Amino acid sequence: MGKLTINQNRITKGTADKLIEICPFGAISYNGEQLEISSACKMCKLCVKKSDGIIEFEEEIKEIVDKSLWTGICVYVDHSGNKIHRVTYELLGKAKELAKVTGHPVYALMIGNSLGEETKKLLHYGVDKVFVYDNKAFEDFKIEPYTAAFCDFIEKMKPSSILVGATNLGRQLAPRVAARCRAGLTADCTVLEMKDNTDLVQIRPAFGGNIMAQIISPNTRPQFCTVRYKVFPEPKPSDVASGEIISMELASEKLYSDITVLSSQIKPKDIDISEAEVIVAIGRGAMSEVLLNQAKELANLLGGVVACTRPLVEGNQFDAKHQIGLSGRTVNAKFIICLGISGSVQFVAGMKSSECIVAINSDKSAPIFDVAHYEIVADVNEILPQLIEKIKEARENV
Repeated sequence: MGKLTINQNRITKGTADKLIEICPFGAISYNGEQLEISSACKMCKLCVKKSDGIIEFEEEIKEIVDKSLWTGICVYVDHSGNKIHRVTYELLGKAKELAKVTGHPVYALMIGNSLGEETKKLLHYGVDKVFVYDNKAFEDFKIEPYTAAFCDFIEKMKPSSILVGATNLGRQLAPRVAARCRAGLTADCTVLEMKDNTDLVQIRPAFGGNIMAQIISPNTRPQFCTVRYKVFPEPKPSDVASGEIISMELASEKLYSDITVLSSQIKPKDIDISEAEVIVAIGRGAMSEVLLNQAKELANLLGGVVACTRPLVEGNQFDAKHQIGLSGRTVNAKFIICLGISGSVQFVAGMKSSECIVAINSDKSAPIFDVAHYEIVADVNEILPQLIEKIKEARENV
């Protein structure tokens, strides 16, 4: 990046008028004494080329980070009631994969109170070191002390990359820590890759899912990203524990919080399509009341749940917790059948890792067929009743 500088002593009304006319964004103005460039400037540098030295571009000189001082790939351990969220294990598996490129160690960071045996579970997932901040002040999630502990770990250990689950807690904590470290943060990554020079390539859909953006932070450390649950496969734990658990201490003055938790209660468990093994997903092409009822019947027969695409949520036919996609939930089902779904990038990004995908659509060129394992080019209104009938017959003959 850089900035534009103006040689005000060379400005006349005539030159000012010409520069104002040159700017395609209307960012240049003249008040009779000073030429000014507003925030509307897009840095096209057309004024630099046409001003004969009146306006100059100065390249910003940045201090180059010494990447050799930053080592390790850290996974933040997301937990509730001291029960570790499964997204943590998925990220540990990915961290091990990334670490093979650079030879860096894999760290886990856990913040809480009376963590006990939960920390030992992490040693079965190939972690080299588990850093634990265990204090009464961390009994309830409070953003100030949690951020202080996170930053204390970064200051002491200097991890090169940090992976955080995109849970309710992770989405609050990661941006605050990243901002305090003056580092970037890429949210909701769907692909992570590592370069030999330790730059983390963070890939996520952008511009409404129309492109896949590759984001790197070549001159800042640590590198932060959040990843949704079910994006990466969960590795199997090893029978033998490895690595070590390291207790960390935080200065008492950093434990203070302006938040006082009066009480807390466990939220009743609701439907979570992210955990479902069988899903019947409905799209815009199956929005009729008859098809909706048939989809629910099919889901009951298969022992699964009903999910949907964004248009059905916007049409108030389903709650947002049933939506699959970038603005909904990410699923990794053993079996998913897509009814009348065209297959937008946003939807596909939320379900493409499912083991078996069956798609029914009357449009043979529908994008959903690019990821489906089994394709049925037909009218959902005709196929769905037949499918239900066949399943019922098969059950009667068992």
